[in-house]
Amino acid sequence: MTAKLSVNINKLATLRNARGGNNPDIIQSAIDIQNYGAEGITVHPRSDERHIRYADVRLLKNVVRTEFNIEGYPDEKFLQLVEEVRPHQVTLVPDGPDVLTSNNGWDTLINRSMLTEITQRLHAAGCRVSIFLNPEPSMVEGAKACGADRIELYTETYASQFKHGPEAALHRFKKTAEEAVGLGIGINAGHDLDMANLNYFARNIPSLLEVSIGHALICDALYFGLQNAVQMYKVRLQSNFGDPM
Repeated sequence: MTAKLSVNINKLATLRNARGGNNPDIIQSAIDIQNYGAEGITVHPRSDERHIRYADVRLLKNVVRTEFNIEGYPDEKFLQLVEEVRPHQVTLVPDGPDVLTSNNGWDTLINRSMLTEITQRLHAAGCRVSIFLNPEPSMVEGAKACGADRIELYTETYASQFKHGPEAALHRFKKTAEEAVGLGIGINAGHDLDMANLNYFARNIPSLLEVSIGHALICDALYFGLQNAVQMYKVRLQSNFGDPM
């Protein structure tokens, strides 16, 4: 089974906001990215709206025909937005308003009560719930206990260590994924995955369902074009990528 590609469009919104106006058009970009083959659209609205705005999220609800994944820190403002929009999936990330980008996973043991309450609330809104985790097998059981449907593996350490040795870089992630499979919880992944390291990760993580990629894909689109970049990432998710003909 090939993992699905969800494209995080935050960086397109950052570019738009840098100049003002509506270029690039975030809504049209989401439509086009889906037409180019992406199986999902991801956004990460933050309270300061420095990239994706809450108004964008509401408009995107009307055009995302694949999977709509909203990720973010579950404060009350975020939760109310999600309950209004009702995306297919909500990914809970422990990054407060002072954090530049997602840089850590949840401690599902310390935060079990809070995460359980939030998960129940999101399930009541009809959303699948994924919890952002470091590659720590012990945290998976906590995510399961909270009622989460999936985990999202925070892959920054894999990406940063990949060039020094892919097998060693992947070790903790594989162990964590095996724990998730054993507990019957789904596996997503994201953060710093790119064309160089994606295929090895996808080949070796059991039962990987979805990857969320934004920064690297948009950077590659500057060279290859957006349509080509989406297709190149999709190809790298295939198990036979790089095999001799």
